[in-house]
Amino acid sequence: MTILLIVIAVLVVYVIAAYNSLVSAKNNVENSWRQIDVQLKRRHDLIPNLVEAVKGYMTFERDTLTQVVEARAKAVSAPDQVSRLAAESQITSGLGKILAVMENYPQLKADQNVMQLQEELTTTENQIAFARQAYNDAVLTLNTKTERFPGNIIATNFGFKGAEYFQGVPEDQAVPKVDLGLTPRA
Repeated sequence: MTILLIVIAVLVVYVIAAYNSLVSAKNNVENSWRQIDVQLKRRHDLIPNLVEAVKGYMTFERDTLTQVVEARAKAVSAPDQVSRLAAESQITSGLGKILAVMENYPQLKADQNVMQLQEELTTTENQIAFARQAYNDAVLTLNTKTERFPGNIIATNFGFKGAEYFQGVPEDQAVPKVDLGLTPRA
């Protein structure tokens, strides 16, 4: 009888520890997503300033500026995470175009305000990338705990589910082509 009570006590302790571990992993995923939110909010705040600073110079690229502003509006008002991620991907793509086009405007590159905004935006994009990596690490931990035996039994019985990884936009996943203009020697 004593052995049975010890086995039951060990099982109860294990279930409690596994449950608490799953709660911690789930909360870590949610916290990681909130860290991405903080950086995205910072990016959303920078976009109007950048667009305002460059629109006088970039008369031929109004479509790109408009696309970024519209994507920002979609991201801010997105009803769910999937819609928001799609809008954020459009922002990333549009900002990349703006920064690339800015290279064609020497007077724009020399503007101190634009340079400061560009630096802040670059820093923010780096922080977003770091936050996304931390989020994916947290998702990995949660998913491992919900899929690995015997934790998966506890996860299923208590309603814990894995989370979706953050995936970059298809443009980010494409292999860049490098052409140095070198011709092979004969």
